[in-house]
Amino acid sequence: MTSPLDLADAHPGPAFTVTLDGREIQALPGHTVAAALWAAGVTSWRTTRAQGRPRGVFCGIGVCFDCLVTVNDRPNQRACLLPLNPGDAIRTQDGTGHDA
Repeated sequence: MTSPLDLADAHPGPAFTVTLDGREIQALPGHTVAAALWAAGVTSWRTTRAQGRPRGVFCGIGVCFDCLVTVNDRPNQRACLLPLNPGDAIRTQDGTGHDA
C-alpha cells in the first residue's frame, strides 16, 4: 500500500509524542491536532453541551467550532487549525471546556 507521504513526495522531520487524555500519540512536524488525532484513529474528541453528542472535525477550516479541544489546559482550541508541538497535552472536551 502506498503512503500519502510517498504520493506527495513529502519528507517531514522526525515524529514526536503528544498525549490525548494521557495516551501517547505520534505526530509529525506540521500536523494540526486534528491531523494527528485522525492519524491515530481518533475521530471524536468533544461532546456537545446540551446532549453530550460526539464531535470531531466537520468543516476542517476553523469555521464551525465542532473540533474544539483543550490543549495545554487551554479550552476551546480549534483542532483543525492548531499546529502541534512536542509534548503538547490534548484533552477531550465536554461542552464549553470550562468547569461548571
